[in-house]
Amino acid sequence: MEDFILYFKMGLTHVLDFSAYDHILFLIVLAVVFNFKVWKKVLWLVTLFTIGHSITLALAAYKVVQFPIDVIEFLIPLTIFITGVLNIIVSKNTPSKNTKLNLFFAFLFGLIHGLGFSNYFKMMIGKEENKLQPLIEFALGIEAAQIIIVLGILIIGAFLQGLFKVSRRDWIMVTSSIVIGFAIQMMLARVFW
Repeated sequence: MEDFILYFKMGLTHVLDFSAYDHILFLIVLAVVFNFKVWKKVLWLVTLFTIGHSITLALAAYKVVQFPIDVIEFLIPLTIFITGVLNIIVSKNTPSKNTKLNLFFAFLFGLIHGLGFSNYFKMMIGKEENKLQPLIEFALGIEAAQIIIVLGILIIGAFLQGLFKVSRRDWIMVTSSIVIGFAIQMMLARVFW
């Protein structure tokens, strides 16, 4: 049980670490287009992202895949940028549109984000024989943290749209634009060529 709590907390803090805010930025642009009416879809998006993240962590932990970290560190803010731009393009659509595309991007970008954390995860588990159990415990922590952030975004969106009558379109466009600005700064700082 002690190991479970350790790896669960590590997964939780991996996402909720404000000094490594790229994960939070991605979750913001992933969730900003949704509301509580489609909470199941949002949960699926978060879960697919976690699954993608966990797959690449597992493949890296078992030394099946290895990618240059500087390329991955650039691709992470690129995924945030792409998601934000897509939000702006489709900001007039209802949350139920583009379902398959959203699910695909959540999974694909989870794969990329998992590669970005793979070196740290390998150090974290060390030479443990059983890498699967820590990975599952870590993934559960990631999932819990992501749900906390996504719920926060949904609550803020509902509050602004309900109480202050901010239009859904404006909420999506302004929030996505702010995140795009951060993503551009991150990409420029991580240029690898």
